[in-house]
Amino acid sequence: MRIVLFTDTFLPKVDGIVTVIRLLLEHLQARGHTVMVVCPDLGPVDEYAGAQVVRVPGIPFWAYPGLKLSWPGYLTYRKVRAFKPDIGHFIHAGFTGGSGMFMMLAMNTPRVVSFHIDYERLAPQFGFAWAWPAGAWLGRVMFNRADLLIAPAAHMVGRIREQGVRPPIVVWGRGVDTTRFHPRCRSAAMRTRLGGDDTSTLLLYVGRLSEEKRLRDLRAVLESTPDVRLALVGDGPERADLEAYFRGCPVTFTGALHGDDLSAAYASSDIFVFPSRMETYGLVVAEAMASGLPVVAARVGGVPEMVESGVTGFTFDTGDIAALVTAVRALVGDAAVRARMAAAARVWAEANIWDDKMDRVIQFYEQAIAIRAGKDRFGRVRHPAHDPHDTSTR
Repeated sequence: MRIVLFTDTFLPKVDGIVTVIRLLLEHLQARGHTVMVVCPDLGPVDEYAGAQVVRVPGIPFWAYPGLKLSWPGYLTYRKVRAFKPDIGHFIHAGFTGGSGMFMMLAMNTPRVVSFHIDYERLAPQFGFAWAWPAGAWLGRVMFNRADLLIAPAAHMVGRIREQGVRPPIVVWGRGVDTTRFHPRCRSAAMRTRLGGDDTSTLLLYVGRLSEEKRLRDLRAVLESTPDVRLALVGDGPERADLEAYFRGCPVTFTGALHGDDLSAAYASSDIFVFPSRMETYGLVVAEAMASGLPVVAARVGGVPEMVESGVTGFTFDTGDIAALVTAVRALVGDAAVRARMAAAARVWAEANIWDDKMDRVIQFYEQAIAIRAGKDRFGRVRHPAHDPHDTSTR
């Protein structure tokens, strides 16, 4: 197939969404498909995994450093039309995707939209709660122009339906690279770099250092649990404030880590902590589990579908600091329980590898093409039929 992918974020930016896009592009190339990526101009990236990258000029997004708002125009349309895509995949339908949707409509190309950002919960954080009704309307318009919607977790299907979205919905659970993230990557040198030693328990967080991650909640854990240290891997707008807040505590800030360093950071720690109050999925949790770490995480995003409380770790209601402290103390105080949960976490990861998940996306593309073939240019169904793959009512 020839696939055009529209996204509001891409390299050189690094986050969970970009990680998923990279893995998808690598998988599509390995399966022999041809891809074009349309994204804001965030840096000099013109190709990735064989995919042509069309960078669109944009304006900086004042509320979220590192992002730009871009609206592809006629020049981009000419490139997309010359590419002759069999399907358009929208990584959410934001600013870049909004223009891209009109392109796909004009070309009568099958359209898949995958849900990646929970704007309803994100808007209040940036002071845009007042704009959510208009944003919800625009999102509904974009989603209803798709032939197939992809939700990141089963619990999101109902929320998407509540927004008045009508197309069939399927679930694309996230996977993990069990070769890259593995307990064998443990390193004494990395453990020292993270601030750990042989006598203390090392807690690890990986991700963006921002307000919605509720990292300040972890101070209560450090103050109430003896011989515990914390490593915060990542960067973000709250780093300076967090460094001041944790001053005097056994906390190490490493900045962002990549490649072998990131794999070693996971495997060289003892417990993964994730107190976030808002996630679409939570890919870092899967990476920690593949690395053989028990997880203590808030029940947000895809966490309840990854972490079985009492088996692979513990979950708690976001903001429940007492439950967070209790869960960490239970693991710190019992090495046998910690080892049992670490082994169970690895077993879960081995059953959720990326190749299987990415092959499902290709199946979704084929399904969307079949759905579009049964409609005319105006979206009217030529031959109504029950879609056996629609999981929205299951």
